[in-house]
Amino acid sequence: MPTAAVYARVSSARQKEQQTIQSQTAALLAHAAKLGLDVPAEWVFEDEGCSGATLVRPALERLRDLVCQVPVGVVSCHAPDRLARKYAYQALLVEEFARAGTEVCFVNGPTGDRPPGRAAGAVPGHDRRVREGADHRADPPRQGPPRQARLGERAVGPPYGYRYVRKTDYTEARYEPLEPEATIVRELFRRYVADGASIAELARWLSDRQVPTRTGKARWDRSTVWGMLRNPAYAGRAAFSKTRRTDQPARLTAPPGCKATASRPTR
Repeated sequence: MPTAAVYARVSSARQKEQQTIQSQTAALLAHAAKLGLDVPAEWVFEDEGCSGATLVRPALERLRDLVCQVPVGVVSCHAPDRLARKYAYQALLVEEFARAGTEVCFVNGPTGDRPPGRAAGAVPGHDRRVREGADHRADPPRQGPPRQARLGERAVGPPYGYRYVRKTDYTEARYEPLEPEATIVRELFRRYVADGASIAELARWLSDRQVPTRTGKARWDRSTVWGMLRNPAYAGRAAFSKTRRTDQPARLTAPPGCKATASRPTR
């Protein structure tokens, strides 16, 4: 049975007292059951008395961490404005979930309230990939550079914290630690493994310190941080050509009751 998480939010104390968040949650659970979706008890997220004008909300942050870490088929929300008040925040969250292979399904709300370019009722991810469950904390990076993955004589792009050294007449091509990025990587893993920091906290820590990303951005996304924590290169392993083309017909990626789009063939 496909799994789903539900998210409900009320912003005012009056709404909280009137228990409207309970009615939202009940409606979401009923809708999920109608679609044949399994909602674990711990996957019910409720923000009471939280403004939708900010993304810093306790339950929303836990939901975003969950989607980054384990396969979540669907995130169900009562309406787009319950997910976020700002249109740009709606689009940001929808794109973030889509990159993790998670559909966003709004139970109620006019089409015009949905992020641009998306089907009414569901927001499909572009390239769904199979996600491995995160049953334990990531392994800390080992000492020394990872074994490089090469295509011919050229190494696959170096991970954050390493630089690519070209092959010479005397040495093979290799990765070498790149400071100060390597120090940032070590501290990132230490905070995650030893301190139990969440992905949201790590992303904020990097952004607050104004540590630039590999592409020079000042803001770190959760998906970028989680990608680093799962990168096998930091454990001394690397690989290339892990995907392939297929002639099989594209699969539908939306659950029953939601308008579906076909995923692209794997490469």
